Amino acid sequence: MKPAEGSTVIGKSVTIRGELSGSEDLYMDGDIEGSITLPEHGLTIGPNARVQADIRVRDLVVFGKVKGNMTATGRVDIRNSALVDGDIVSGRLSIEENATIKGKVTLGGGSEKVAPVSAAAQPAQETLQLESKA
Repeated sequence: MKPAEGSTVIGKSVTIRGELSGSEDLYMDGDIEGSITLPEHGLTIGPNARVQADIRVRDLVVFGKVKGNMTATGRVDIRNSALVDGDIVSGRLSIEENATIKGKVTLGGGSEKVAPVSAAAQPAQETLQLESKA
């Protein structure tokens, strides 16, 4: 797994405790406890990462272990090596075979930047309760 060009990289030997925020894409392969906020940018959680944090990002790709709630205004991709324990709120969700998810999934509710529209024109939110391998 190679980080996207232009992303900030936090390597697998780095441990962070506290709040992590920024205004650029981030590739995280280390350990973090706390919160991650990248409202206008993407976060990739690498295969070596162990994350215990609430996450608020535009787009999220998970290869490693995440324990915490995740909110993405764009898309969440859960890859085959991922272990996710927490609720997901996102506009779109992709789950690869062999990924493990435990938590509640709410689709269509992550797009906070969209201007409000009439109730009749709003897409229905979909909630799934997942507690096994996907």
